[in-house]
Amino acid sequence: MPASILGEGDRLLGGVSTRRTSARLSCPSCGSAHVAQVLGDNGGISFVCTACGHSWS
Repeated sequence: MPASILGEGDRLLGGVSTRRTSARLSCPSCGSAHVAQVLGDNGGISFVCTACGHSWS
């Protein structure tokens, strides 16, 4: 039995190559990766840095 869910996924795919990518946001003010996505006032998407409090959209 695989030690991780990723190993199990690879086993179920029968060795099919998959690409695992992730987009990481960072705060433009302090560079921290601790960013939360929030719903804006007019239904838009905004971001807030949980490290320094900077917000942007």
